[in-house]
Amino acid sequence: MKRLMLLFTVALFVAFYPGSKTAFAQQGHGGGPGLSHGPSGSSHGAMNSSSLGSQAAASSSPNEVLTRNTKLDSTLTTKLQSKNLLPAGTDLKSACSGFRNLGQCVAAIHVSHNLNIPFACMKADMTGQVPATGSQCLAGSGSSKLSLGKSIQALAPNANSKEEAAKGTKEADGDLKEAESTS
Repeated sequence: MKRLMLLFTVALFVAFYPGSKTAFAQQGHGGGPGLSHGPSGSSHGAMNSSSLGSQAAASSSPNEVLTRNTKLDSTLTTKLQSKNLLPAGTDLKSACSGFRNLGQCVAAIHVSHNLNIPFACMKADMTGQVPATGSQCLAGSGSSKLSLGKSIQALAPNANSKEEAAKGTKEADGDLKEAESTS
């Protein structure tokens, strides 16, 4: 799971790095988003100068990514609202504040919807932030930062956390790819 999240984070960074014209690719050896492609578009899996230079921004917060790319912000917000995953009038930057990266946030939004878990509770568990006043989160929510899978285990103990985390991550990956390609 940690390896998948690392690959996902690197792939998101490469996709949203200013000036990057790279695309996601499926690698035959691990499934999930691949590393960056060189200027020629080759997909050999080796780190090239483009991916080495882009590693510094892999830790960009969702707010930084969405502020830097306002078209992505509006496209992704509209997409999530049209699927009833994000309430109308909700600012994606605010919804994603505290998450390590945009992909993690969008995956949490999907899992929250899929399992009918209040997003405020999932966000509290994953960011370590105290849930909003009036939320009906379990006691202890927001006391520490949990992974998506651990958050699912805590909030929906009867769900298959690995399966649901993978499903939410796949859905988020699709949304981000589509939004990035139109922005």
